[in-house]
Amino acid sequence: MRVIPVIDLKSGAAVHAVRGERERYRPLRSEIVAGSDPVRVTRAVREALGLDELYVADLDAIAGGPGHREVVAALAREARVMVEAGVTEVAALRLLLELGAARVVIGTETLADQAALARLRAELPDAPLVLSLDLRAGRVLSPDAELARLGAAEALARLGHSGVREVIVLDLARVGSGAGPDVALVRELCARFPELELLAGGGVRDVADLRALAEAGAAGALVATALHGGAIGPDELRALGDHGGRHPTTVSKCSASAAATSTPVARSTPCQPGMPLTSST
Repeated sequence: MRVIPVIDLKSGAAVHAVRGERERYRPLRSEIVAGSDPVRVTRAVREALGLDELYVADLDAIAGGPGHREVVAALAREARVMVEAGVTEVAALRLLLELGAARVVIGTETLADQAALARLRAELPDAPLVLSLDLRAGRVLSPDAELARLGAAEALARLGHSGVREVIVLDLARVGSGAGPDVALVRELCARFPELELLAGGGVRDVADLRALAEAGAAGALVATALHGGAIGPDELRALGDHGGRHPTTVSKCSASAAATSTPVARSTPCQPGMPLTSST
């Protein structure tokens, strides 16, 4: 089970995300690091928790601004980063890869139309892309009106033809809310799309939530509040057997090959619901 720390970037700082209400985000307050400098936060997470895979959301870039190029490059020197920065064009995709991103996340929130992801794949076929199915309270977020009208499973079915095999299911309404993840939706999507590697985002409170997601078939989870608030610490990660860092490795079999490489995950073994957390050693 991959536990992937999240850093949301806004105006040069790491911020605390709550329910996707970005105008209300404030600089991060954490029990494991003082301040909200993104590089310091990343180092603290790596050193305190042993996690060296990172999900970075550049909120300024997602909103259409210039983004955090220098910060992204600095974070890529500290960890294996997957970056969501509102990419819609191949030039922006190339830039993130040049900055050191191990993967680039393409979110439905900024996806202009259903063919956009396939166009990026066609123009840069070897690019390590991750699709983010962005939701708010279970409803698809997209400027494409047709896509936004679909349910999560139907939207993923439409976008699945792009060839991307790693998918984040991110419900912004659950982020930082303490409401818990949507385990039922993850279970449904894993059952319907067994060829995909699913990562769950939004609402993770503790190790019990991580175990529930793993049992539902998720290969990993995006986590922020529970890490910085101390609900998930080194002892909890050791007990879980997270494979994101230096702790003893316990992984779902479907995620082992994808986490070991920064290449596209199409060659990894698909997730299966109910797969136990078993040691790879």
